[in-house]
Amino acid sequence: MTLQDIDGKRIGLIFPGQGSQTVGMGKDLYERSEEARAVFDAADATLGFSLSTLCFEGPAETLEGTHNAQPALLTMSIAALSDLRARASEAGVTLSPIVTAGHSLGEFTALVAANAIDFTDALILVRERGRLMKEAGDERPGGMAAVIGMDDAALEQVVQDAGSLGIIRIANANCPGQTVISGEIAALERAAELAQERGARKVARLGVSIASHSPLMEGASRQLGELLASVTFRDPEIPVVGNVSAAPITTVDGIREELRHHMERPVNWTGSVTTMVGMGVEALVELGPGNVLAGLNRRIDRSVPTLGIKDLQEPR
Repeated sequence: MTLQDIDGKRIGLIFPGQGSQTVGMGKDLYERSEEARAVFDAADATLGFSLSTLCFEGPAETLEGTHNAQPALLTMSIAALSDLRARASEAGVTLSPIVTAGHSLGEFTALVAANAIDFTDALILVRERGRLMKEAGDERPGGMAAVIGMDDAALEQVVQDAGSLGIIRIANANCPGQTVISGEIAALERAAELAQERGARKVARLGVSIASHSPLMEGASRQLGELLASVTFRDPEIPVVGNVSAAPITTVDGIREELRHHMERPVNWTGSVTTMVGMGVEALVELGPGNVLAGLNRRIDRSVPTLGIKDLQEPR
């Protein structure tokens, strides 16, 4: 599909979360798109350092730091959205998003896309979110692991059994057959062993030292909640499907309720995609580096295609 193929179609805008970042992301957008360049320049000015250079040149270990990766991905995604809107306007293509959603961090990007929060406010918010998550990880070390090829009920039992060794939870319902668990190291390692013993096709530790979307983030979540109280939100112009509820959010109160426990509660991406399909989307557009969400979406519902930046790039 091309840009013309989504002309007037009911689309959903979707945004990836942490882990999607890669050195070099957004450089081509910056070089060819005035609109994207303005987004990166605004991020640099807001944060007081060259986030754009970090995105384009790395080093990788610095970009991967939670407090850097989160604002970097937000910026990359909004730059891509700004470029898409400009190219669509020039081509006479009508973009008709009816809903937006994001995976974990991506939910903040979705709120910007729905004009529920200003980009610069969101940038400061996710930078602080990343810092708080890093501090929480330093104070209460943990980890995460992806479990492949195990049904939900069996994995729930694994988590319950491993819980005797510490905090462990289901963190991300990514798609059928792929679920992420999160918690303290001893419990996480035991859960990995039990999952393999009980038939999981694969268990892979993620390259993070924090236990996102688990009770280990409760302290950080409380601190973020204090910051949220000072942030200006607006009712979204289009519904934002929440990570926790997998239901459309249409009010400021709904946004605040969703974000208050966002770091400690699980991400229901399977439910989020199912909700968007049920709302009548004809295509999903993933705006970010790579195509992580497209891969998950194919395993959730093949009836609706997911397009990425490269699918919709055309000369200006």
